[in-house]
Amino acid sequence: MKTIFIVDDNDTNLMAAKTALDGIYRTFALPGAEKIWKLAERIMPDLILLDVNMPGTDGFQTIKLLKADEKLRSVPVIFLTAMNDEETEIRGFELGALDFVNKPFSAPALLKRIETHLETDRLIKESERAVRELHNATISVIADMVESRDKVTGGHIERTQRYLDLLIGELNRTGIYTDEIAGWDLELLIPSSQLHDVGKITISDTILNKPGKLTGEEFAIIKTHCAEGERIIDHIAGKTQDDGFLNHARRFAGTHHEKWDGSGYPGNLKGYEIPLEGRLMAVADVYDALVSERPYKNAFTHQASVGIIQNESGTHFDPALVAAFLNISDEFYKTSAQQPGTR
Repeated sequence: MKTIFIVDDNDTNLMAAKTALDGIYRTFALPGAEKIWKLAERIMPDLILLDVNMPGTDGFQTIKLLKADEKLRSVPVIFLTAMNDEETEIRGFELGALDFVNKPFSAPALLKRIETHLETDRLIKESERAVRELHNATISVIADMVESRDKVTGGHIERTQRYLDLLIGELNRTGIYTDEIAGWDLELLIPSSQLHDVGKITISDTILNKPGKLTGEEFAIIKTHCAEGERIIDHIAGKTQDDGFLNHARRFAGTHHEKWDGSGYPGNLKGYEIPLEGRLMAVADVYDALVSERPYKNAFTHQASVGIIQNESGTHFDPALVAAFLNISDEFYKTSAQQPGTR
């Protein structure tokens, strides 16, 4: 059953709308806009009926706040109003309202409008979901092509996605960097990390799959994969209007080898100069490299790998992220242990 918030300071109007909708929808009658956010902490609405003229925060102010809220911005809003002028309607539509229902309203007409808008919203979200699935599948194919050239890192992309998910979950649990994370769409961010090594597509197979230790010149070439990854992603971005997925991907690709003390590459960024995406991937990437077997080294044990990351807190890694990692290192181990060639 769909959930509808009815927001109106007039008890008569509030109860009239609730009576019309009860039994068809799960309804919550709210006497003021301020109540929306507290209730939404427990129950997400599928649609909001919002009075325009209310004391305190009126309907126009409320919809501005709703559209600025990452959690509530996509919830459809229908204005309830006794006003019937063009200026009011234009302003409401400009702010993101789907429709206006004039008071006093007809119950059958109100029900029909709600039904129509909820069905439209469902179709839009299904379409967006299908496009996103196609988008992510395409990126996965590209990432798989890159990984298939690097014979020593099988499963790396899949594992690092899982590590990132674990780290971000722990940051949310402990209240670290939550303001920044709150602005992220994790359904975009996590898949975008698949492109963190896309720049390796420009590196020759001879160097990429060399069984022994790289020379200084060869390592310098390997290091170019960060800048090359940024360049490739910028090229893709120039052909699309995407401003979320590719922004995350660019930060992952360009900054995952930067170090907290400024000794990393390619930009020698230091501390908070390094985007959070890069700092997160640094932990995930290094842990996976440590516990994985390579032609030039044996896999480190999980315990040894945890010790290395802990010892490099404040030099290689963001100390806050190392603390989060230590809290959930057992979960990292479970993920790594599912793959051959790890210890």
